Amino acid sequence: MQHEDKTAQFLTPFSSLSPDTVIQSVESQGYLSDGRILALNSYENRVYQVGIEDDAPIIAKFYRPDRWSDEQIQEEHDFCYELLEAELPVICPIKNDTGETLRHSNSHRIALFERKGGRAPDIGQKEHLQVLAQQLGRMHAVSKQKPFKHRPTFSIDRFGFESKAAIESTVLPSHYLEAYQAISEQVLTKVQAVFDQTQHLNLIRCHGDCHMGNVLIRDEKPFFVDFDDTLMAPATWDLWMLLSGDFQEQSSQFKTILDEYELFNDWDYQELKLIESFRTLRLFYFTAWIARRWQDPAFQQNFPWFNTERFWSEHIQNLKEQLFQLDEPSLSILL
Repeated sequence: MQHEDKTAQFLTPFSSLSPDTVIQSVESQGYLSDGRILALNSYENRVYQVGIEDDAPIIAKFYRPDRWSDEQIQEEHDFCYELLEAELPVICPIKNDTGETLRHSNSHRIALFERKGGRAPDIGQKEHLQVLAQQLGRMHAVSKQKPFKHRPTFSIDRFGFESKAAIESTVLPSHYLEAYQAISEQVLTKVQAVFDQTQHLNLIRCHGDCHMGNVLIRDEKPFFVDFDDTLMAPATWDLWMLLSGDFQEQSSQFKTILDEYELFNDWDYQELKLIESFRTLRLFYFTAWIARRWQDPAFQQNFPWFNTERFWSEHIQNLKEQLFQLDEPSLSILL
């Protein structure tokens, strides 16, 4: 697995990306900009809407330097086109005249996309949850046809222990170190025990970050966007992020998800007991993600609550609650 931590190189990874550079980069790909540029919400990469003369604006995504190799980015793009060819609603990068989707300009790696409008799904509406589950079932039916060769693979080490180490070595206040080490070791030991009790897991190509911010409802269909974190993982790594609410609500939601998902793809029922472990590992990984990028000014601006006394106190309390949750029964899908 390619490790993503090169902290020294992340201090100001986009310092050379001025508005003029964005426009020049887009125009180097054969477009004529009208000079309008709008920065869109994105932390890991930089994404802009760029106006085009006598045409619709396009979306330009500038990849964070040194995070992924060219082969890993290209595999992400190829996966999107494979899904599109299977008539799944995904937004793919635009191909140039020679069929390339990964572009290079001014030392930056770029992908261009058509601008697509839409609204966020409402998981409170059963119809939205049903159609999302159906589309994920269709996506995973395509996903399992072959593996990734270059993208990363899910593991407890990657999401748990490496995240723990990154937190401890970057921004964790020293007076919280002992408490954090104690609770994080207990939690990850329990997560490891859950996986040790699980038979061989079937890993497939997953979206990897399938939260509602990466789904757009357009023409009553959910479009999946931002495959930047796609990886080999159990199918449930994509499914559990559709859940919200208390135990009963999540159980009901997951039964609805499986009813629709299994119209298009089989699901391994032993993965049910992994959901709380997945939630726990994502808590580690998300915290470590901010910690690893904390020297990037965009992260300090957009996550001002991070690295405060209150945050670390609450984070340790959240881990204590997860330790308790990991002993609770799995969701019930026999409602």
